[in-house]
Amino acid sequence: MEKKEVKKWQDEEALKRYQMIAPLLEADMDEGKRQQLREEAARKNGISKRTLYRYEKGYREEGFGGLRPAGRTKKRQQRLPEDFEGIMEQAVQLKREVPKRSVRQIIKILELEGWAQPGVLKLSTMQRHLYEAGLGKKQMKRYAEKRTTSSRRFCRAHRMELLQGDIKYGPELRTTDGELVKTYLSSLIDDHSRYIVQSEFYDNQRQEIVEDTFHKAVLKAGKFDCAYLDNGVQYTADHLGKACAKLGIRLVHAKPGACQSKGKIEKFHQKVDQFIAEIRVAHVHSVEDLNHRWKIFLEQEYQKEAHAGIREYYESYGASVPDCGITPEQEWMRDARGLIFMDVSVVAEAFLHRERRRIDEAGCFSLSGSRYEASAALSNLEAEVAYDPMDMDTVTVYCRGASPVLAHRMEIGAFASKEPSVPLGMTGTIPETSRLLDALEKKYREDHGQMARALSFGEYGKEAGRHV
Repeated sequence: MEKKEVKKWQDEEALKRYQMIAPLLEADMDEGKRQQLREEAARKNGISKRTLYRYEKGYREEGFGGLRPAGRTKKRQQRLPEDFEGIMEQAVQLKREVPKRSVRQIIKILELEGWAQPGVLKLSTMQRHLYEAGLGKKQMKRYAEKRTTSSRRFCRAHRMELLQGDIKYGPELRTTDGELVKTYLSSLIDDHSRYIVQSEFYDNQRQEIVEDTFHKAVLKAGKFDCAYLDNGVQYTADHLGKACAKLGIRLVHAKPGACQSKGKIEKFHQKVDQFIAEIRVAHVHSVEDLNHRWKIFLEQEYQKEAHAGIREYYESYGASVPDCGITPEQEWMRDARGLIFMDVSVVAEAFLHRERRRIDEAGCFSLSGSRYEASAALSNLEAEVAYDPMDMDTVTVYCRGASPVLAHRMEIGAFASKEPSVPLGMTGTIPETSRLLDALEKKYREDHGQMARALSFGEYGKEAGRHV
């Protein structure tokens, strides 16, 4: 197996192992509960508890790298026994006869009845095929369990213990040259305080926008323990899982159809709808301008507005709440849990994408539809290219035996890509602007002006004290 294939396999195996132990990594979990989860994980994955202990120790000591297996070739996949389809028909029938039968019991019955020789049927293989047949343990439990309580207020005890993430359709923008641009809002909300840790509009809904949201959230507010997401392709992508595993962030996905479990961010989206209604009369023609307006609206109209959910949470515990209520910003700032910031280079490295490319005779290569110039000294060599998908102007090229090289995107000459003249702006008697957004922007400037004057006076006081 080539080196690049070995590394890819090691990362895939490390991610599988991380997903096995992720539920066991919660710091304040009761040890009895942890032991129960460990036994369930060992049984579900067909491994011993000792192996899980080894995975946990490796992750706690070395992080994601401690989960990578030693470099070796993959074991050849075990060949299924003859008449495996007939064996599975019997297994399905045995499971339907007695739904509480475990996979081990089903294998034992099949061996006793002569359907297979002892040791031929593997636990993991049978589990996988029963799951594909809709008879997995979790699938059957989902249909059997009943709701014992009605919907109730619940949130984590402290900030950054859990963030909820989602993508929402944004407004359609008409650019100055007449092009129609669809936008999408990617957000992360803190489960405890309802504070919006990161939220931004994008002109696409690829998986990279979710990675960018996570990346900016960690840089802005530090590492969080867990993220609760839906099952969209943007949130189940392997690269997001690997990046979060390297940073020690667990990902939990909502059960299909469990809309009520994401009520906090769905409630926040109602506030987003108010913004979209205002932005339609504000004559916004670019995503940059849209995000500028959104930043001001978010700070002045959401973060600083009393939240009914926070009031209900505290009142359910018998605690008094001020008549003016508690805002997400206030709840976020007064939390006793400190923020855990990480080195910028470590965070950036976790979110980098990596691909293999061959450098041509001119020292160039292609990536994502663009040409990049590395170095003629690397011509005809196999290289690994590391890049940030949100900033593709410069990428880093790694070749064995050579220092890393920064490669720049090659621009087509001016004579080959003349830009057409910009047409005149839109005309008509449509309202000139959104009065709400303009008023919020004025308040935003006043608030930040007061903060600047307060800081300036504080410095003056210090200076005066030195001369007394």
